[in-house]
Amino acid sequence: MIVPYCGAAPLPAEWLGRWNLDPVLIVAIVGAAALHLGALMRERISDGRNPRLILAGAAWTLMALLFVSPLCALTSALFSARVAHHVVLVAGVAPLLILSLPRRLAALRMPGLAGTAAFLLHMVLLWLWHAPAPYAAALADTRMFWVMELGLLGSALLLWLAVLAPAVRLGGALALLLGSVVQMGLLGAVITFARTPLYDAHLGVTTPWGLGALQDQQLAGLIMWVPAAIPYLIAALMLLVSRFGAGVADEPAR
Repeated sequence: MIVPYCGAAPLPAEWLGRWNLDPVLIVAIVGAAALHLGALMRERISDGRNPRLILAGAAWTLMALLFVSPLCALTSALFSARVAHHVVLVAGVAPLLILSLPRRLAALRMPGLAGTAAFLLHMVLLWLWHAPAPYAAALADTRMFWVMELGLLGSALLLWLAVLAPAVRLGGALALLLGSVVQMGLLGAVITFARTPLYDAHLGVTTPWGLGALQDQQLAGLIMWVPAAIPYLIAALMLLVSRFGAGVADEPAR
């Protein structure tokens, strides 16, 4: 029997007690968070405040929720939970980490071609790891699981760096965001309209949660199709407001 990294699929009655207390994972998250927050605390901010600290704290809190809390175990039972996990990772944790970079790193710039490459890499990895065979391999081997998770996070970081870089052209950033919404929507549609269950690891383990495997898969597709687009649309709106707001502020008073 294959046991995924997050453990065997839990029953509803036991789910909330299924914390992932992997010491290597906990040390890695705590250590990385401490380094990140420490670097931000050492920055000298003229008004004594550093909003990046709040964003960094939110990013590492989400990271712990995804991999340490019972949500990790839930992904072993429900493919819809796995998809929600991945959406939060690439569209929640990743942009928060980029927005909370220390000032010496926040000025990093990515040329237009690098942004396109980051988008294509992220798209390929997203489709790859949600294909049945690679997904099954990631659940069967802890090393492959982390290749999947770190690959999705790393490529998402590159994509959000290209979108949120200070000198990026507004049109280029909006194109990357729109492309992300479209390709995730297409992947969600493929998963939603599949006529048979595609993910063998979730066969038989969704029933205690009141879902058939196909229903769970359809829910996963809908999550990727609709809610997953919201962070990208919010980012596009914020970019538009910030750019046009700055333009209005720079206009001479009449």
